[in-house]
Amino acid sequence: MAIIKKHIAILCDYRLLPERIGGMDHFFWRFDAECKARGIAVDWFFPNAASHGYYEQLKIVPAEGKSVEESFLFYFHDKKHHYSHIITHFLGLCTSFFKMAKQQTQAKIIAVDHNPRPLAGYPIKKRLKKRLKGVVYSRYVDVFVGVSKYTVRELMRDFGRQIQSKTVVIYNGIVIENIEQRAATHTPPRFVVVSHLRKSKGIQDLMEAVNVLPENIKKDLKIDVYGEGPYDATLKQLAKTIKVDKNFVFKGSSSHISAIYCQYDYLLHPTHMECFSLTILESLAANLPVITTPVGGNTEIVEDGVNGFIVPVQQPERLAGIIEQLWKGRKNNQENIRSKIASEFNIDTMVENHIKLVS
Repeated sequence: MAIIKKHIAILCDYRLLPERIGGMDHFFWRFDAECKARGIAVDWFFPNAASHGYYEQLKIVPAEGKSVEESFLFYFHDKKHHYSHIITHFLGLCTSFFKMAKQQTQAKIIAVDHNPRPLAGYPIKKRLKKRLKGVVYSRYVDVFVGVSKYTVRELMRDFGRQIQSKTVVIYNGIVIENIEQRAATHTPPRFVVVSHLRKSKGIQDLMEAVNVLPENIKKDLKIDVYGEGPYDATLKQLAKTIKVDKNFVFKGSSSHISAIYCQYDYLLHPTHMECFSLTILESLAANLPVITTPVGGNTEIVEDGVNGFIVPVQQPERLAGIIEQLWKGRKNNQENIRSKIASEFNIDTMVENHIKLVS
């Protein structure tokens, strides 16, 4: 009997940038290598081509101005490959694309949801539209993967409980061996922000928090901010307007962030919306406690008073209170918080769980 070789198409609306190499890049590389080791062929559909890191080893079909979905359908019609599985990352879910892909390829379709939801939820019109899409298109998706328990709950809230039997949780993982551990604490403590700079990340709340700190703290407090994004200029202007620009040092993006966490004592992550944060995982792996909000999957990894602190969303005064107590040495966390991340949220476990979906 002839052995039918598996051939997977992976569609990722994720731009490949050499100056931004994060956890998902490492996942893509390791998943591709594991598939090759098992004799599974993989075609990758990204918005752009790339050769940095391990990307030169991947078979990439760049969208070249089209959407990733359009690029895939065009390529499929041209090459006539038989795909056993189609996996999507960072794409909209329950759209007409899934119907077309299923009908044209007959492949098993796995949709991975990385998308955070708005703090106040979607407007009623959008909620109704999503529910209708769930009724019409969810039948064409064989497995919905949520990257946290929160994500799975939101998937069912978006598209209906009829998808419950085909939803699974696969947590994101990190390359823990690349992350240097904090060797010692500093007095006063050093704070860092690692984030895409957009409004939903709540960095403006952090600035407001710093603004209400006592002057004897504010005069010496420095917070380094790593990241870039559309809110960059707005944040810098706000810092000047409320006179905290001397407290914030904007460092831009870094491709070596895994070696930077260890230089600090706390990660500040006052986000308004989240799915499952690789930044939080990386910080904890460096033995850096996290000050964050109870949104998305944050409370699935950060335990208040144990490996970080949970503060309410958009309450700068409460955030300022935590920073002040940390500055004065009045709050403490357990010493070694890396072991939990190593055992439960490492990238090898993530890859293994994704491989099971196509085995």
